[in-house]
Amino acid sequence: MCGIVIAHGIEKPSADRAKLIACSKKIRHRGPDWSGCFVGQQSVLVHERLAIVGVDTGAQPLVSDDKKTILCVNGEIYNHIKLRAGLKTPYHFKTHSDCEVIIPLYAEHDKNLCTMLDGMFSFVLLDESVTPSRIIAARDPVGITTLYQGWDSKRPSATFFASELKALVDICDKIVSFPPGHVYDSRDNSTVRYFTPTWLNGDLDAPQGTIPTNKVDLTQLREALEAAVRKRLMSEVPYGVLLSGGLDSSLIAAIAARETEKVALAQAETRKRKLAELSSGPPTPQDVTEYATIASWPQLHSFSIGLENSPDLLAARKAAAYLSTVHHEYVFTVQEGLDAIPDVIYHLETYDVTTVRASTPMYLLSRKIKAMGVKMVLSGEGSDEIFGGYLYFHAAPDAKSFHQECVRRVKNLHTADCLRANKSTMAWGLEARVPFLDKEFLEIAMNVDPAEKQFSKGADQEFDADGRPKMEKYIIRKAFDCAPDGKPYLPPSLLWRQKEQFSDGVGYSWIDGMKDQAASVVSDEDFAKAAERWPRDTPDTKEAYFIRDIFDGLFPSETAAETAVRWIPRGDWGCAPDPSGRSVSIHNAAYGTD
Repeated sequence: MCGIVIAHGIEKPSADRAKLIACSKKIRHRGPDWSGCFVGQQSVLVHERLAIVGVDTGAQPLVSDDKKTILCVNGEIYNHIKLRAGLKTPYHFKTHSDCEVIIPLYAEHDKNLCTMLDGMFSFVLLDESVTPSRIIAARDPVGITTLYQGWDSKRPSATFFASELKALVDICDKIVSFPPGHVYDSRDNSTVRYFTPTWLNGDLDAPQGTIPTNKVDLTQLREALEAAVRKRLMSEVPYGVLLSGGLDSSLIAAIAARETEKVALAQAETRKRKLAELSSGPPTPQDVTEYATIASWPQLHSFSIGLENSPDLLAARKAAAYLSTVHHEYVFTVQEGLDAIPDVIYHLETYDVTTVRASTPMYLLSRKIKAMGVKMVLSGEGSDEIFGGYLYFHAAPDAKSFHQECVRRVKNLHTADCLRANKSTMAWGLEARVPFLDKEFLEIAMNVDPAEKQFSKGADQEFDADGRPKMEKYIIRKAFDCAPDGKPYLPPSLLWRQKEQFSDGVGYSWIDGMKDQAASVVSDEDFAKAAERWPRDTPDTKEAYFIRDIFDGLFPSETAAETAVRWIPRGDWGCAPDPSGRSVSIHNAAYGTD
């Protein structure tokens, strides 16, 4: 992933070049490898590059041969080789970048190209072959990448885009988070949805929304996730996996470890062919395999973080040992986490309590990972929303409500977990890829009868014919409760481990420490006046007040605050307002606590 800053519809773009480069410098942490700038008739495009694919040749902005189409992209296009092969008109590619294919796709399909892309991306394409010049901007289907759109009331004809809020706050007085799965067209100033999966309206009541009735196909589910992981290993630089020891990260790590072993074998075969070529001339050309596009260390590296002896650290050790990964474990203290909170909020650009709690350890871990020379990691975001894995889902009154909540959570991932995974890693120039949010996997998983996803706990706990508990995320656990090559994907102690919120799993005293810090710095008098200070989204705890106060100091404008969205459990289901997993009664029951 990278960072982009774009201005379009400005009268003297050359005069704005320096200002926009200064704005882009604020997000250079996203792309520390190179910077590029293009000045057009009415536009300025600035790019900060993190080189993952096409390392030597993929500098941006990318420009077509006729100099009329200019492209800035933040993200990865996993199906770029297939898209290149499917072009109707021959195109001379200048780079090995996975993103360059967007230029010829635009020539052939206009903005409908967005439906053809399989990846995570935010891009802005400038077309100077028409008058006035035109831009289209798009964000990936779920919002794995971040993108903001802004306007300046002093220049009403101008439109601005950036990967992060901080790049726009000095030049725009109105800023919005650009909606996932949408494309903007300056030709008619429209923003329309291009991503229309079958499950999209599942959060609505009939007749607009329908509840799926498909029985789960465990083999199909497993193979779809394996394919999602495989395509996300596309890389020319060292990669690893974030491993908390929970179900989601452990599954991704288990698949990645198997795929990395295949890659190592494929690369060994490649070396043999090269040696043969040196001695006997070039062999008959062979098709490029999927594994030839992947760079690999000999073994998969895994990374975890937590307080001393935290649940995640202990579980991650077990997972790493079982999967034979080269494991790197980092221990942080509550004070180190508290010291980092202002920086975390600066990078996250939100005041949501849950996101700040979970992002702080991820932010600290990302710095350690990048220091090792790793640029890309796989992560497990999205599973809880897809399968109703948060413990409060047990309170859903019926299957319909369960499914509607899943769809709502998936559609809002860009405001919480995707935002966290993107910004807390990219703060250090580390790219996080999330296989659970693969389009094809979503199409399968979101169309399963929600009755098969529902679960119970305590005295109501049910078990299947194999004695496995029908707990949260039962169907994805069951899909990997097998050993197709003789070795199980995970041992039962990990495959059937109860859900922990990431901010809980790194150590329960982390959240307690945040609350204690807030209580010490936020007075009762100030907290009593919270509604006067913030009539909208009033903080309801001292911890929320503490975080919001830091956010306002960094981003004082009202338009900046309006881009933030709070993650709130279902109070109408009887859930506690604190989103920590420990606040859910069945979590305590499962561990035998009061």
